[in-house]
Amino acid sequence: MRRDTDYTWHLAELMARNGMHNSTDLAPHLVERGINLSAAQIWRLVKQRPERISMPVLAAICDVFKCTPADLITVTAVDAALTKAVNAAPRYDAPDAKARPRRARVTRDD
Repeated sequence: MRRDTDYTWHLAELMARNGMHNSTDLAPHLVERGINLSAAQIWRLVKQRPERISMPVLAAICDVFKCTPADLITVTAVDAALTKAVNAAPRYDAPDAKARPRRARVTRDD
């Protein structure tokens, strides 16, 4: 059975709990730990869900907030539903007169 996985990124919530309300509030804490990111990179890290993150950045964030990666990321996994193709288009493997589209005729409404 196939499973669909997803995750939720909680950096903005951790920042709010610690009195940091702007992404620029995080920058000096990261610099203290040797992580030099631009303001735009920090904003994306806070406001958007990252697709990938380096381990030094993750470790620095966990050190800033005295948390674990499990506090920062929540993973969810559910069984994928099997779906049937409803009203699927007919396959055109073999030529068939019935499977071909018919030409439309336009007439006046007189």
